[in-house]
Amino acid sequence: MRTAYSVETVRAAERELMARLPEGALMQRAAAGLAAACAELLGRGALGGRVYGSRVVLLVGSGDNGGDALYAGARLARRGAGVTAVLLAPERAHAAGLAALRRAGGRAVGAGGAEALIRRADLVVDGIVGIGGKGGLRPDAVPLAEAAERSRGAVVAVDLPSGVDADTGEVRGTALRADLTVTFGTHKPGLLVDPAREHAGSVRLVDIGLELSAEPVLEALQHADVARLLPVPGAESDKYRRGVVGIAAGSARYPGAAVLAVSGALRGGAGAVRYVGPAARDVIARFPETLVSDRGPEHAGRVQAWVVGPGAGDDAGPVAEVLAADVPVLIDADGLRLADVSAVRARRAPTLMTPHAGEAAALLGVEREEVEGGRLAAARELAGRYGATVLLKGSTTLVADPGAGTATAVRVNPTGTSWLATAGSGDVLSGLAGSLLAAGLAPLDAGSAAAYLHGLAGRFAADGAPVGAHDVAEALPAAWRDVVRG
Repeated sequence: MRTAYSVETVRAAERELMARLPEGALMQRAAAGLAAACAELLGRGALGGRVYGSRVVLLVGSGDNGGDALYAGARLARRGAGVTAVLLAPERAHAAGLAALRRAGGRAVGAGGAEALIRRADLVVDGIVGIGGKGGLRPDAVPLAEAAERSRGAVVAVDLPSGVDADTGEVRGTALRADLTVTFGTHKPGLLVDPAREHAGSVRLVDIGLELSAEPVLEALQHADVARLLPVPGAESDKYRRGVVGIAAGSARYPGAAVLAVSGALRGGAGAVRYVGPAARDVIARFPETLVSDRGPEHAGRVQAWVVGPGAGDDAGPVAEVLAADVPVLIDADGLRLADVSAVRARRAPTLMTPHAGEAAALLGVEREEVEGGRLAAARELAGRYGATVLLKGSTTLVADPGAGTATAVRVNPTGTSWLATAGSGDVLSGLAGSLLAAGLAPLDAGSAAAYLHGLAGRFAADGAPVGAHDVAEALPAAWRDVVRG
């Protein structure tokens, strides 16, 4: 499992470690890892695998990130690179790091007129702002960041791209975009959550010996973690022991939503799927193994979990019936709009809500841009307000349990592809997650595992080309096998 920790936790761990090490040793560890990553990147570039003769520009601010960049630049200079440090605040640059760079043959210049130098570089190292930076880049740093993005070479960020918020993943102003971020000790939340994640490029973690005893802010499951969660039928299992998931979805206008939700549910580990709604004929035509009913959720028969809302239109009756059931419930799409907040909060059984950014914004009474710019805060706020687990869909999908304050880890999904932004994809995800609920997984685990499999299936189905929701559903067994086989 990949974890990310808050700035406060990281700094406390750094202070404890520095107290046990010789002065400057921790920065040297970071600089060594940074220099190795830079050398490797240069070796894959146009210079045919050579650091010698390459042109490296360091963008150096006044903090420790600037010191890391200077010491790493000194290491590259000793290997024959031409290294120039652009100092944004010369009087506050890391003195020992700057001296090391000059001893190694590097040079330092002021920020004025440095844009042309940056654009000609084979490698630009971003050491402008550290993990404590807030609110985007200062005006004097913006031209340098823009020049870096237009440079002929690669851009490497030190610990975190300058201008993004390490704790929240928010980008409030101009931020530098990197091809590679070399981060130290642990991942920071901003490296895993959009919009900041988009600025980080690839991320390499360098172990510098931090001991992190606090709870992480974010968790990202990996194959082995998901494999441990997935249900496996035993020798005595039958379709009812494996769990039955009910799907209350679809309408005369949106029958396809019901079909797609059922398609996800049939591939999610439950033993049977019951469908209730006006799209029964469409569902049976596509999936004859589905148990259908036209008598409403209350009379559909026994289920271990319900999925309600995909393509439901304006019929609030089934939503109210499902919310009254004493089993886990997943609410999606139209169900989110039709559900009464007091009814959701009053539920004793677990509830999983699966909004996208627009739906989350409507539920919170804010603009969509606010949710997209602050995904972590929105997921936590929504979970707390409704007393439900929330799966916030998007470029980075987050899963937050109710009461998920800043001391409680939120799950972030590491799989997926932009091709999943297609009609009906969310219906497949809802059916899949509902089936995992019926199989006995807790909402946090059901949502996390479903998002992981769904994202992986999207990658398999798309393979670099446009994909439909039905293709994603059909790729779910391959994704499941891939996870289980490791």
